[in-house]
Amino acid sequence: MEDTFQNSFKLKAFFEKNNKIFEEKLLEEAVNVKDKIHEILSIGNIDLVNNAHKLVIYIIDGQEKELQLFAKQEGIAWATHSINLSLKLEWVQAIRRTLWNLINQYDELVDEQLNLNFFRLEKEINNQVDTFLNTFFISYSTYKDSLIVTHRKLVENLSVPIIPINASVCILHLIGSVDAFRTSILEEKVLTEIGIPRIQTLIMDLSGIADMDPQVIDHLMKIIDGISMMGCATVITGLRAEVVRKMIHKGLSFGPQTKTLGTLQQALKEYLVS
Repeated sequence: MEDTFQNSFKLKAFFEKNNKIFEEKLLEEAVNVKDKIHEILSIGNIDLVNNAHKLVIYIIDGQEKELQLFAKQEGIAWATHSINLSLKLEWVQAIRRTLWNLINQYDELVDEQLNLNFFRLEKEINNQVDTFLNTFFISYSTYKDSLIVTHRKLVENLSVPIIPINASVCILHLIGSVDAFRTSILEEKVLTEIGIPRIQTLIMDLSGIADMDPQVIDHLMKIIDGISMMGCATVITGLRAEVVRKMIHKGLSFGPQTKTLGTLQQALKEYLVS
């Protein structure tokens, strides 16, 4: 056990020292993803390279719980922005190959230390990569199915797509235009639906809303106040610059009970953990 810990510690130090080499090799391996990195960052604020470093650290350290949580967050984020799954598969497999290439370089430096435990190391690392992929795809599929169902209801009867992600936290992902009529529907449905299961936190993702009239913004803020009165905290994510600009000019701001985060991924990281 101590040898495994020592190897993990030394391998992590070796990776951190050579992270630029890892990154260059990874981009060579992921041929199709390489040209999509900036596009994916723009679409969903998903930093593939930084996330690859994070995943490798979780794998080397054997942090299975953190790895699975990270996979769930990634699955929801990719489903939310409908990013091509083949890119994710290619990217993770490239991470696997690049990590083994780095381990091979490390092994040549330390010689006998890794050779003694190679088969155990192979099993541990590949199992963790597979766990990440499995958890990611299950999370993606589950959340995507929920989005499809709730968005279909939204089109059919203007239902509010409140999607539970655990017993106390739900996501309200709004897309398209939000006018006065739709805001009235939101007020009725949100207050009704959060009251039934007694939701403690509602993450309201507005990244799919390009713009809103000042009157609609004001109405939405009153809805958020109503949510707070019912004992439910509201977390706003994905506010666009156009909406923020109008709020500033109209002197509008959220109350201290309302939390704002830049992206849905940030909220998921915080509230999936809690």
